[in-house]
Amino acid sequence: MKLGVGVEEGAPIQTNESLGQLAPNTPDKDGEVKISEKSMKRHVFHSDVFIIPQNFYLQYGRCSMPAKNFSGIKSLLLSISIIGLMAGCQTTKTATSQPLSIIYGFKEENSKAIYLSDEEGKTRIKVVDAPDSGGGYPAVSPTGKHLAFYGKYDKRKTWSIHTADIDGNNIRRLTNVKNVWDSAPAWSPDGKTILFAREYKDVNANWQEEIWLMNADGTEQRQIKALEGRAADFMQDGRILFQSKAGPSQISIANIDGSNVIQLTNDESNNMSPKISPDGSQIAYLSNRDGNQEVYVMSFDGSNQIRLTRNRVEEWGPAWSTDGSKVFFSSQNVHGFYDLYKVNKDGSSIKKILSNASQAATVYHLDQSYLERLMKARQQ
Repeated sequence: MKLGVGVEEGAPIQTNESLGQLAPNTPDKDGEVKISEKSMKRHVFHSDVFIIPQNFYLQYGRCSMPAKNFSGIKSLLLSISIIGLMAGCQTTKTATSQPLSIIYGFKEENSKAIYLSDEEGKTRIKVVDAPDSGGGYPAVSPTGKHLAFYGKYDKRKTWSIHTADIDGNNIRRLTNVKNVWDSAPAWSPDGKTILFAREYKDVNANWQEEIWLMNADGTEQRQIKALEGRAADFMQDGRILFQSKAGPSQISIANIDGSNVIQLTNDESNNMSPKISPDGSQIAYLSNRDGNQEVYVMSFDGSNQIRLTRNRVEEWGPAWSTDGSKVFFSSQNVHGFYDLYKVNKDGSSIKKILSNASQAATVYHLDQSYLERLMKARQQ
């Protein structure tokens, strides 16, 4: 559970320029890094201007249209309008490129926020501040209108699931159980149900890892009692992909009621944080089987397990690109924080795309009207 350090909170849209010298800090159990005021010496870049790359193409099915260079909010609004006009050109249901296709957590000193970005990290916009200076694990609903994420309370002892509109309005706290960690929300394919992890220490001081469901409005909260684990996500067929409780954790698939569990990994290492590819053929995940926590991919049935990263530091939070050709992940940097990278699914061409960012999730669709409202609000 990692979050990084943000850049200037006052800048509504920020180019990928963070940066300064940060003293090493040690993450806590959640991967949070405690930062003193003296530990950050940085240059802040205020900007409400970005440039769409000259060769950027919006592709939908067989239709494509080049976008020219523009500056400011109008540029992104134009590209949003182009997407709306071209929606009728789609010939398949495969995932397609869009200007803002990643959502992630950002941290600046004692504050947290959720941001949207393009997959190159060149265009970024803040969606919402996390409550009580803590939160992350964002996930966008299938309609592209809403966001689910977790926030922290009671000096970080209580974690709760929240929803908000993509334009940053209507923040709602859906879970509220004291001294319990609720995190990692995921939307069902129809957008009516939210899946989340619940962790806590029971009366006998034993650590519990549970998987829960609730309606999108927070009603009918219920535990999937047949399952123990976390990092659960919905698959397109309605089944659940998850990691079992540590000792060691393994990646499995189960029906929504917890029945018919199919275990995909089976070794002496921890296998964690599974994410299904857009076409459903592969799973990206984390494993420490080679001595360090790295990013792997495997086929849907658990075969063809391939290691993608080879670093001395731990990797976290894999997520797929919208076209399924790349995997995003967070990696600890030399300052004790986390940066966001992408790598081809064959392990080639690792590239850093965002400094001080983590807990990324794929954004397949954003509602045009909600996004326009967000852009206008950040321009004010």
